[in-house]
Amino acid sequence: MEIEKEAETILNKFSEVLEQIPDLEETQYLVDNLNRTREDVNEESCPEKILRNAHVDKKGSVVAEKGKWTK
Repeated sequence: MEIEKEAETILNKFSEVLEQIPDLEETQYLVDNLNRTREDVNEESCPEKILRNAHVDKKGSVVAEKGKWTK
């Protein structure tokens, strides 16, 4: 089949190119910032901004769509 011949040609060319790549030693980097943490910052929230566009029922409760993944 033509596809098999093309695949074989591609693999042969790829193998030839791989043979030209020199063997190198591994490069290792020491990283000092492993498991760094940051301070928790309490940012001011503005519920009025959040609720400005929310759908609210007559009782003042926020109306949201139930997640489609729940039963």
